[in-house]
Amino acid sequence: MLENAERALSVAQARRREELDDDWILRLGLTKAVEIVGEAANRVSAATQARFSEIPWREAIATRHRLTHGYDSVDPDQLWDTLTRDFPSLIAALRHPLSDLAD
Repeated sequence: MLENAERALSVAQARRREELDDDWILRLGLTKAVEIVGEAANRVSAATQARFSEIPWREAIATRHRLTHGYDSVDPDQLWDTLTRDFPSLIAALRHPLSDLAD
């Protein structure tokens, strides 16, 4: 989750929102990265999700479902907002338990 979220955010930060409208490959790649984050969240056990409740597991999974099943109607504005507004806090939340495990 963390690796794909960081990569997707890095790509988004190097681009402008308008590029999603003009660059189909960029939009497809970022959509796929968000899907992967949600799929990875879905594979985390319920016990681990409960242990790290500060991570928005359900939201990540729900976003993945919306993108996967609504692939023909992905809203570039929502995709951009997910990346630029939601991913920074998701990344911070994911890093916290990992740093605890390293101690």
